[in-house]
Amino acid sequence: MPRPTTTARRELGGELRRLRGERRGASVAAALGWSESKLSRIETARTGIRDADLDRLLAAYGVTGGDRIRLHELARRGRVRVWWSAYRSAVPDPYDEYVALEAEAAVIREWEAQVIPGLLQTDEYARAVIEVGADRTDPETVQRRVALRMARQAVLTRDAPPRLSVVLDEAVLHRQVGGPAAMRRQLHRLHDACGRPGIEVRVLPFAAGAHAALAGSFMLFEFGVVGRSEVAHVEDATGGVFRDRPAEVQLYRKFFADVWERALDPDASRALVARTGEELQ
Repeated sequence: MPRPTTTARRELGGELRRLRGERRGASVAAALGWSESKLSRIETARTGIRDADLDRLLAAYGVTGGDRIRLHELARRGRVRVWWSAYRSAVPDPYDEYVALEAEAAVIREWEAQVIPGLLQTDEYARAVIEVGADRTDPETVQRRVALRMARQAVLTRDAPPRLSVVLDEAVLHRQVGGPAAMRRQLHRLHDACGRPGIEVRVLPFAAGAHAALAGSFMLFEFGVVGRSEVAHVEDATGGVFRDRPAEVQLYRKFFADVWERALDPDASRALVARTGEELQ
């Protein structure tokens, strides 16, 4: 599957930064007649790069042959319009990259301490979450964000969908987002998802006590591509932070392994989801 725009740009920018090595950005830019900010925007994936500019940059770095072809292909992908382009005006830049990573992941692991994961939400639950967000704005923006969240769920029904493994804190089942009726419908949707191939949901019960992931919710994206590193996404109030250094990713893998082992098994988790929904008045 081709890498979506944002991640293709990100990968290209990382490769170009690596190729620059110890050269000062200002010196490289000056030699090409560019501003230093132009080179910086390319390396940090804030903008794409034209083929002619890429040719000049790769010539300066002495890149030839197959590597040159591969980097041009990344640049081309970085200019392609992706399916969620129509929603970009309604979401911050970090969310754009999050959607891109989600769209190409082969394995998604998620620890969620506050809400049902977006890929498993109903539209009314999603709306209730989005409407109380710190950056909520006008009704049209809210609607576009809800529509994007619902559209994202198609990743689970595409050909070769990602494998989704989720651990939910038990508190998520009891937090009545949108009110009792909406929450009952959401738990019914979650119960159905627990039985679908490729999706495994476990609930971490209150009785489990302290655990390694107390700091907050996060996701791990694994791509199944040789040479492509796993990425962790850590939730925060401004759209989240991406971690791709091996030591950092390994730490989040350990956090996830800890809550996964402490959680109820899939059958017991599904039964708890059903029971909690039935108890809602």
